[in-house]
Amino acid sequence: MFRLTLAVLAFALFSLPVAAVAHDYEHAGIRIEHPWTKPSIGRNGAAYLTIENRGEAADRLVAASSPNADRVEIHTHIVEGDIVRMRRVEGVDLAPGAPVDFAPGGLHLMLIGLSEPLEEGDVLPLTLVFEQAGEIDVEVVVQLPEDLPGGGHDHDHHHDHDHHDDHDDQDDHGGHHHSRGQS
Repeated sequence: MFRLTLAVLAFALFSLPVAAVAHDYEHAGIRIEHPWTKPSIGRNGAAYLTIENRGEAADRLVAASSPNADRVEIHTHIVEGDIVRMRRVEGVDLAPGAPVDFAPGGLHLMLIGLSEPLEEGDVLPLTLVFEQAGEIDVEVVVQLPEDLPGGGHDHDHHHDHDHHDDHDDQDDHGGHHHSRGQS
């Protein structure tokens, strides 16, 4: 009876929904903690994670890609008065021992031209490219912020991440800007 109970318990633990289990990756001194994204409504979304350089030398995130998106760009939010603008950045420096958070309302990986909307429970393949560590493949879990390990706090100010495929303006995404607190 004990073996059957243990087998059932083990099956239950390993059958938990993927969103309930934190997933981390480590390669060449770079640690990537819990890549996630919210369900999307349209063809764009944003991925969030924490990157920590556990090596002794500086590194830099320089690009990202996904077979499920036309392109992936590194973005940040800039506050200008009471306007919040998304800006593309060419890379993110990773000093040894200093974690960098990609979170709603700050740095994020903009998923542009998704092949299909992201639904809760989906998993999106993503490749991160670093100057020193090279490529690291991760899986981005589609989940609600409240389902994040530790309770997750969504600091998003309800910015509209609506991008058009014909824009190439890297400074302000063709004039798209958002007032703080806009819903």
